[in-house]
Amino acid sequence: MDESTDMAPEGTPENVEETSAGDVTPEATEDTATETPAEKPADDPTSPAAIRKRLKGLPGRWYVLHTYAGYEKRVKQNIEIRTKSMNMEEHIFQVEVPMEEVFEVKRGERKLVNRVRMPGYALVRMNMDNDAWRTVQETQGVTGFVGNGRDPVALTEPEVIKMLTPVVEAEVAKELRSQGKPTKGAPAVISVEFEVGENVILTTEPWVGMPATIDAVDAANQRLTVLMTLVGQETPVDLSFNQVKKAD
Repeated sequence: MDESTDMAPEGTPENVEETSAGDVTPEATEDTATETPAEKPADDPTSPAAIRKRLKGLPGRWYVLHTYAGYEKRVKQNIEIRTKSMNMEEHIFQVEVPMEEVFEVKRGERKLVNRVRMPGYALVRMNMDNDAWRTVQETQGVTGFVGNGRDPVALTEPEVIKMLTPVVEAEVAKELRSQGKPTKGAPAVISVEFEVGENVILTTEPWVGMPATIDAVDAANQRLTVLMTLVGQETPVDLSFNQVKKAD
């Protein structure tokens, strides 16, 4: 079958730190077994009851995937294309990358942007069998399922509700805007301190203390592409904001 559409994104750093399947769930959801979303009015389309109603009767169960950070949306697209090309539509039903709107403040200017809510993760609703597992697992950009490796653990209902709430909120906000109605709540504000061409020092293993130059800034997802010298060659490396500090 033709699987050329799910090739790894060109320029993916081979030394990007990968998180192996089988460890903890994303930080944003690690306490979902005991914590439930805040109370919302019963008629709120993003309330737990409303989301539970949306999910009722849907086939499959939800699982969490590890992905290359920065390529979450590409992985979603690749899985959807791969599912069709391998005739797995009756086993793999839906892939989601929860997003959120934030105000980016740079040089005193504020701009509304969308960013991935959980960098390095995606959600997939599927029937877990060998073929479906292999179809997803072997998609370029996927580094594994969260859970017990070869036998992933499905999300509980409270976890699903919590993790899909941002997806539903985005859908509701889009519907309201299309109707000319105001949306609820104000986006968070993030400040961008880095600029292209700026010199930084890496603070993450195995390059602690090494200098680099910023080549690109992804403010929405809080990530940088830096150029550093490795084995005598200038090499691009994808990092998060908290993996570097400004050079003195």
